[in-house]
Formats: sequence, structure tokens, C-alpha cells
Amino acid sequence: MMEKKTNLSKQTKRNWLIDAGLGMSALLAALSGIYFLFLPVSGYQGGRNPMYGVTVLFERSAWDDLHTWGGVVMIAIAAIHLTLHWSWVTNMFNRTLKELRNKVGPMNARGRFNLWLNVIVAISFVLTALSGIYFLFVPGGRSAVDPLLVFTRNTWDLIHTWAGVTLIAAAVVHFAIHWKWVTKVTSGIWRRKTNLSRPLPSTDTLSAH
Repeated sequence: MMEKKTNLSKQTKRNWLIDAGLGMSALLAALSGIYFLFLPVSGYQGGRNPMYGVTVLFERSAWDDLHTWGGVVMIAIAAIHLTLHWSWVTNMFNRTLKELRNKVGPMNARGRFNLWLNVIVAISFVLTALSGIYFLFVPGGRSAVDPLLVFTRNTWDLIHTWAGVTLIAAAVVHFAIHWKWVTKVTSGIWRRKTNLSRPLPSTDTLSAH
């Protein structure tokens, strides 16, 4: 019996691999970010923060490493993603400007929703990435001097926190909207890998038919 052939272009497979890497790194950054959102860093053992020192799966330092390097990988892959889809990015930017000027052509409610969702994802990602890079290179701690790069350290912290929360919420909605594409391409890739991993029929089997 003939196996159903999966027709996935090289570009589609490449996009899937990039999106998969982006999704995994974003998941690490998001989960560790949620950890720090509910278990704040400030405080000391026996101090006013009753959750200080509480261990959830990993030590706080491990969560910190996951958040830092998950975020770094996410930013790097996102840069590759944007470079490969730059024509789409410029097109969406122009459409957003036209939408703001009420010069965009007929657009249904779903199209307009997707447009503004992409805008929210883009803005929240940029703010989260910039503030994350700030904390990556600017030392913290009680004794550290605040360099006052554009904003105070506390302001950068607020930007990183709430831009991150917005990004997570918008990304979940974005992922849900494109769920059919994700499942279709993923099943196609795994089906193809399964077919390639199967041993070829022997010459005796072929001659028997």
C-alpha cells in the first residue's frame, strides 16, 4: 500500500524549525518569568517576603539562568525570524500606518484583529527584549550604582515585567489563532520522518509481489 506523501516545502520546514526553537526558548523565558512574578527576588531569609527561599522544582539561581539564557536564545532566534520575514514585517508596518490614517482598504474584523495583535506582540517583544538586555549587562544588587540609562532601574524593571506579561498573553492568543497551521505542519514533518525511518522492503518481498 502506498504511503501518503507529505508535500512540505523546504521554506515551510525551515520556518517550522525556527518557530519551534523560538517557541521552546520563549516557553522557558515565560515560565521562569512567571516564577519571578509570583516569587519576587527582593527580601531575605526571615524578612518581609514570606516566599523568599521557597523552592519550586529548581533553586532560584537555576530559574534565573533559565530566564536569562532562554531570553537570550529567544531574542537571537527572533532576530533570525524577523530577517527571514522582513518583507512581511515591512508590509505589516505599512498596513498599520494606513490603518492609523484610515487609508487601509476593506478589512474584516478578523484581519483587523490579527493586525493589532501582531502590533501588540511586536511592541511588547521589543520592550521586553530591550529591558532584558539592560539587566543582562547592567549589574544589580543593593550596592550597585544605578547608571540611569534613559530610565531608573526600577522603571526598567516595571517595563520588563509588564511588557513581558503583555507579550505572554498576546503570544498565547497568536499561537491559538495559528494552531491549525502548527498541527498541520508538525504532523506532516513527523509523518515524513516516520516514513524515512522505516526500513526499505527487501528484494525477496518485492519479488513476491
